Amino acid sequence: MKLHELKPNPGTTKNRKRLGRGTATGQGKTAGRGQDGQNSRSGGGTRPGFEGGQMPLYRRIPKRGFTNIFATRYSEINIETLNRFEEGTEVNPEMLKELGIVKKQYDGLKVLGRGELEKKLTVKAHKFSKSAIEKIEAAGGKVEVI
Repeated sequence: MKLHELKPNPGTTKNRKRLGRGTATGQGKTAGRGQDGQNSRSGGGTRPGFEGGQMPLYRRIPKRGFTNIFATRYSEINIETLNRFEEGTEVNPEMLKELGIVKKQYDGLKVLGRGELEKKLTVKAHKFSKSAIEKIEAAGGKVEVI
């Protein structure tokens, strides 16, 4: 099978309706929009969430809390994921991003202490939990705060 031989399964595709192409087509003149009214006009219709003048749902529901725009967000990684590196490796946030272990680097990287570390590593990150520091140092590694 070659790329130019690929075809959709029979019955899965339909031709689109060609609107406004003469009265004989059955979709001519008003093109299925009806005679008059808001939705018959170009650009007509209402915005999403509009309920015909009734107070919309998103305004009726009580609002709680707020989002602190100054909050710092950390990408988090557990000790157990560091076992994939070779002995004596220097692990830093850029390396973790490159390997796809950390998807997004927000405001920094925090190392958490879940799991066990069997290898001696130098770990560079913005923050560490107490248990993570203990486990890295117990394995003979080093902790460096960036």
